[in-house]
Amino acid sequence: MFRNIKNYFNKKNLKDEKYSYLFENSSNEEYVCFDCETTGLNPKVDDIISIGAVIIKNNTIVSSKKFIKFVKPKTKLQAEAIKIHHIRECDLLHAEDINDVIIEFIEFIGNRPLVGYFLEFDITMINKYLKPKLGITLPNRALEVSEIYHDYKIEIIPQGHIDLRFNSIMEELEIPTLGKHDAYNDAIMTAMIFIKLKNLQKIK
Repeated sequence: MFRNIKNYFNKKNLKDEKYSYLFENSSNEEYVCFDCETTGLNPKVDDIISIGAVIIKNNTIVSSKKFIKFVKPKTKLQAEAIKIHHIRECDLLHAEDINDVIIEFIEFIGNRPLVGYFLEFDITMINKYLKPKLGITLPNRALEVSEIYHDYKIEIIPQGHIDLRFNSIMEELEIPTLGKHDAYNDAIMTAMIFIKLKNLQKIK
């Protein structure tokens, strides 16, 4: 209910009616799992440097439909961030402009529900560029895998400590590890977590 009210007012700010379909209800069993790599962890001052996304349909990651983009940041890459994602300024010499990438990303995700780990941060980063461009924030339903995992575990061990770290969730669910801190690989691993949890517990 709250999301519907929020989107009612959100849609009024849409600058281009061509994108009104973003506010329509998703009609099929498809999700988009995505991840962003950034220059740092402060959405107010840091920029996106890469976005990776995959489509999930019928408990399957659709490998033929993927989104991988590198973005040229306006702010300087922080040393701590480079240690995590290993993306250097020289790796972004041929990266694209965020204003172009954000539109391509929106067209890729459509009105599908969004899945991610630490998803609130990624959505905040996307909204940083989307709001000035189209006047809106992402209207899509958001599904945070750490919350789904928590709800799953709390049923099994109501009084126990639940480790919500990404690596711990991966290990507990026996998900194979790919190269980490690459936006696309992180999106695939998160998608695998979601699919497994989706079949362990009812997700509407």
